[in-house]
Amino acid sequence: MAVGMRRRAARVPGAKGNGSVSEYGPRIVVTPPGPRARKVVDRDAKAITPAYTRAYPLVIARGLGSMAWDVDGNRFLDFTAGVAVNAFGHAHPEIVAVIREQARKFLHMCGTDFYYEVMAGFAEKMGSIAPGREPKQCFLANSGTEAIEAAIKLARYATGRPRMIAFYNCFHGRSMGSLSLTASKAVQRRHFSPLLGDVSHAPYGDLDFIENVLFQKTTPPEDVAAIFVEPIQGEGGYTVAPRDFLPGLRRLCDRHGILLVVDEIQCGLGRTGRMNAVDHWNVVPDIICWAKPVGGGLPLGVMCARKDLHKWPAGAHANTFGGNPLACAAGLKTIELIEREGLKNARKMGDLLSKKIDGLIAAHPTVGERRGIALMAGFTIVKDGKPDHDRRDAIVQKCFEKGLLILGCGENTVRLLPALNVERGHIDAAIEIIDGVLRAS
Repeated sequence: MAVGMRRRAARVPGAKGNGSVSEYGPRIVVTPPGPRARKVVDRDAKAITPAYTRAYPLVIARGLGSMAWDVDGNRFLDFTAGVAVNAFGHAHPEIVAVIREQARKFLHMCGTDFYYEVMAGFAEKMGSIAPGREPKQCFLANSGTEAIEAAIKLARYATGRPRMIAFYNCFHGRSMGSLSLTASKAVQRRHFSPLLGDVSHAPYGDLDFIENVLFQKTTPPEDVAAIFVEPIQGEGGYTVAPRDFLPGLRRLCDRHGILLVVDEIQCGLGRTGRMNAVDHWNVVPDIICWAKPVGGGLPLGVMCARKDLHKWPAGAHANTFGGNPLACAAGLKTIELIEREGLKNARKMGDLLSKKIDGLIAAHPTVGERRGIALMAGFTIVKDGKPDHDRRDAIVQKCFEKGLLILGCGENTVRLLPALNVERGHIDAAIEIIDGVLRAS
């Protein structure tokens, strides 16, 4: 077994194992982007749409655990986890093994037309980890936005109602239905109207606005099929729901016969130290949507709802690739790993990361506040007490140049998304780089 395989977070292959920060940290041999990376970026610009949001010119060649290498031989410490997709880092040996095993059997058979055991097993497992004791059924898709689209359609079908409510700074996807809910950035909606009608937005955390503004003036509650909410707003800046907000939202929905749809696409499946982020509030949604880490790195999304809501007939909604057998096999292994070790490590390392961020706040007046929970972590960048978007972006770029992969979100939040099996040394190395960048900028 190669060095680093047994330790699932994967230190640097060939390291001596003395526990030093450098053992877990990056190694830059040529200032990125190097010459080979620049060639790929140039080719990409000619062939790929400019609609994609590239934070910096990383051109990955391979990865192992929490490390990624670019085409010029630079080694990076990855605190993006593929934007929360690689729950256990790159090339986890157990996930790779089940993908290989399934690939030898068959790659595709269209689960919406035929049957295969791994799809049924995966759906059973996801139903079992969804909040609440009621029987569940799942619709399998390829992404988070497709899971949200399925939730929109099911909510309308099951209730016979047309309207939906979402929140400012939320992100639920960019396809036309999910985009109608998204209220994160104007660029995501500009020139795409008309979107779905009958979608209203409220300030995040403000139950009074829903009851006394929307319901009284524009959005009769008897017309509302569902309220969509993120327990922690992801693209909106890693804002955690106020303590009483989600329980109050549950009561409001029950009072008016509205379905509560929880979007766990970025915050779910162990990242907060609980299987579902909504579990921190002891709230049971009617519908829950997962994606990102659920396929172990392969495209997969899940819309899971109470069985009694699945009133739609055959043909009402379907797709070709959802529930792909490779993705389902990888998903089953990923959930197994989360239950076996991910939850415990996310809590332990999440506590450490929170303390480290608090240290940055104490040391740097430009670091405003800590955001998120556990390994869905972030901190804001401010100037004279106001959000500093440009400096946040400059910090993300400078960390990339020093070998640390992080991302921004919201107006001025730096987000840290390490793998769920991240080790103390990785966190020490990441914070050391961030601290140095903050001191130099």
